[in-house]
Amino acid sequence: MIEWSADELMIRDAVRDWVAKEVRPHQDGLDSGDVSPYPIIQNLYRTFGMADMAASSFDKRIAKEKAGEPAPEKKEGGPDAGASFTMLPIIELCKVAPGLVTAMGVSLGLAAGTIMKRGTVEQKERWGRDLLTFDKVGAWAITEPDSGSDAFGGMKASARVDGDGWLLNGNKTFITNGPDADTIVFYAKLDDGRPMREREILCFVLDKGMDGLVQSKPLRKMGCHSSPTGELFLQDVKVGRDRLLSGGGSGKESAKQNFTTERAGVAAMSLGVIEECLRLSIDYAKSRVAWGKPIGDYQLIQLKLAKMEVARINVQNMVFRHIELAKAGRNPTLAEASAMKLYSAQAASEVAMEAVQLFGGNGYIAEYRVEQLARDAKVFQIYAGTDELQITHIARDLLSR
Repeated sequence: MIEWSADELMIRDAVRDWVAKEVRPHQDGLDSGDVSPYPIIQNLYRTFGMADMAASSFDKRIAKEKAGEPAPEKKEGGPDAGASFTMLPIIELCKVAPGLVTAMGVSLGLAAGTIMKRGTVEQKERWGRDLLTFDKVGAWAITEPDSGSDAFGGMKASARVDGDGWLLNGNKTFITNGPDADTIVFYAKLDDGRPMREREILCFVLDKGMDGLVQSKPLRKMGCHSSPTGELFLQDVKVGRDRLLSGGGSGKESAKQNFTTERAGVAAMSLGVIEECLRLSIDYAKSRVAWGKPIGDYQLIQLKLAKMEVARINVQNMVFRHIELAKAGRNPTLAEASAMKLYSAQAASEVAMEAVQLFGGNGYIAEYRVEQLARDAKVFQIYAGTDELQITHIARDLLSR
C-alpha cells in the first residue's frame, strides 16, 4: 500500500467534513475540559452508522456463540478490509483533539476488547454490547502509583478470596475515562500468600457506583485535556464469580496483547498531529512576512518544513504497513509494534515543537493551535509504555529470536 484508495479518500473527506462541523468549534472547550468528549464520540457513532454496525456485528457473534459455533477470529491470511477505515477517523480526529481518540480507543479497544476476548457469553451481553456501541463508557485499570512501566511486577491491587467471590482492594492511577466510566476492567493480584511478583493476575469487571469504589475527579494534566484521566480507589469491593474474566489465557497475557494493539495505533494518532502541524506551518510560512518577504523563503524555515515532511512520510508508511498486516490477517510482532510507537511518538512530539518554533511568539499562544498540539503530542511518548520501555521491548524481542 503506497497511497489511499478512492474509497478511502471518500471516507476521509466525509470524516474531515464532520470534524470541521462537530469538533473544531469545540476545540477550546475540549482543551479546557469544559466540554465532555463522550457526546461528541457518540455523535460520530450515530452519524456514520458505527453504533448500528457494532450492534449488528455483536448480535451475530453472540448468536453464533450461543449455537456453539466458534467466535470469529482473524486468521493468518484472512483479510481485514476495515483496517484503513478504522485508521482514517483516528488520523482526522487527532488533527484537532487527540484526546477524543484516547478516550474512544480505551473504551472500545481495551475495555470492550478485553471483555470480548475473555468474557463468557453472559458477560459479553451484560457489558460488551453497550461498550461497543458507545452507549456506555469503559475504562481499563492496570496502572498504579508505584507501578507505571512495571505494571505487572509492581502491582499491589489485591483480590482476596471471600466466600464464593473476592474482595478487591487497591488504587489505580492515570486511568483514561476513570472519572466517568460506567464499566471498568480492573486488574488485581490474587492474595494467596505467595511473594507479590509470583502471584496470579486476575481480571474483573466493575460498574460505577459499586460499594467501596471511588472514581476521582479528572486529574490536571499538561495536555490531552479532551481525554479525562483519573484515579480509582477500591476498599473491600465485593465481587462474585460473574465478574471474573477467566477466558483467553492469563490476565497478564491478555494485557500484553492489548499493549501491542495500542502501540501500533499510536502511529495513526501521531500521523494526524504531524499532518495538522505541517499544514498549519506551511500556511504560516507563506503568510508571515519578515524583512520584506514570507518566512518560507528562508532556508532555516524550509529545513523545518522539510523535516516535517520526512516525518510525515515515514509515519504514514508505518500506518500503511499496519493496514497491510491487518489485511493479511497478521498482527505486528512486539518489536514491530513497539518500534512503530517509539518512532511515531517521537516524530509527532518533535514536529509539534518545531511548529511552535516556526510560529515564534505566536506558537506559544493557544489561538494558533500548534501550542495545544505540542502539549497533546507529548503524552504519546509516555502512555502505552514510555519511550524507554519501547526500546527495551524491541531489543528483547529481537534478541529472543
